[in-house]
Order: sequence, then C-alpha cells, then structure tokens
Amino acid sequence: MKTSGKILLAPSLLSADFSRLAEEIRDVENAGCDWLHVDVMDGHFVPNLTIGPVVVNAIRKVTKMPLDVHLMIDAPGRYIEEFRKAGADWITLHVEAEKDIRETLLAIKRLGAKAGLSLRPKTTIAELEPYLNDLDLILVMSVEPGFGGQSFMPETMAKVKTLRSKFSKLISVDGGIDPKNASQAIVAGANVLVAGSAIFGKKDRGQAIQDFREVCKKSS
Repeated sequence: MKTSGKILLAPSLLSADFSRLAEEIRDVENAGCDWLHVDVMDGHFVPNLTIGPVVVNAIRKVTKMPLDVHLMIDAPGRYIEEFRKAGADWITLHVEAEKDIRETLLAIKRLGAKAGLSLRPKTTIAELEPYLNDLDLILVMSVEPGFGGQSFMPETMAKVKTLRSKFSKLISVDGGIDPKNASQAIVAGANVLVAGSAIFGKKDRGQAIQDFREVCKKSS
C-alpha cells in the first residue's frame, strides 16, 4: 500500500565521518535532506557502542533539522529527558528494551518530543500493536540493528505493508536502504527512509540525495 505525501530522507550519522561531523551535517543539510537520524547504542541491547546526549547536543548546535534519535539501549526511559534536553525531536525505542513501554512513550510526549517504537526483523507486529495509539512513528529495521553497512532484508517489507494498513502516521525504514531498493519500502507504505552509507558513503551527497528523490517521485 503506497503512502501519500512527501517521502522524508533521514541520513544516518552512523555512517558519517565523526572527525568532521559539523561539516558532514552541513553537507547533507545543504543537499536537501529532511531529518538527521542519530543511532544511539549502549553495547548491551545491541553489540556496538556509539554516542550519548553530549554528542546529540553538539549536533543540535550545528543544524536546525529535526533530530530523529533512535535509542538502541536497555531501559531507555532512564535517559529520555537527557536526550530531549540535548535536542532530540523524535525519540524512538525498541519494544523489547523497556518494561513499561506506554509510560515511557507518554513521558517522551510530556517532554515535548514525538514518540516512536522500533521493530527488529524478528520482532512481531503483535508486540507493537498495543501501543499504536500512543505512537507518532514506527521504525521498521530492515537489518539487524547494531552496525551500518549491512544488506537490506526485503522480507521485512511485508511488515511495513501490514503496519500501513493499521497506522496512518510515519513509518520509517532503516537498514541497507539505497536508491535501488528504496522503491520497495515506499510501495510497502514507508514515508521515512533512513540511509547511511548510501548518502554519507558518497562523495557527492547532493547527487546521492537527488537519486533518492527520483526514486521517491516514481514510487509514491
């Protein structure tokens, strides 16, 4: 089921050059992306360790774009206030990571941010369904979370299609997304595309984003 409206592009900073992060951010912002996707990993919930609120705060200082902060961490409710204060506009957690999901989602909203839940490839839609009315965004992982540069899993698009029939707001797809497979996500019902190496891995970010825009135009 195709979605209507603009398809949002959210480059994933996990694939950026952190030695020149401000320049990298300005590069994709000037190239016309819509959001920045910020992957936060704690080395426990997923087997990788990335950034925390201090870096999110530094990112916030160099861009006005919405920051889509994806918490791949245990017990994220302990940190949502810090990430919100640091500048997160969207805060997404995993359904397996928190005991009281609904309260955490409501706490995110009380802080003035938008709330999302993410599904790993093996996580069922049934685990998320009780919270559909509490969500502003659903993030469907099209790779196993933890590391960038993985291959897109097309079988996860069935999950996007089913969710689109139940959920009218934003559905994001993250993992191995590039201009060659983006149409599969869009046709299934996604309206946010998270792309890491397919944007930050290219020398010409403007052309990379234009390539995505062309696919979005043809597929939506």
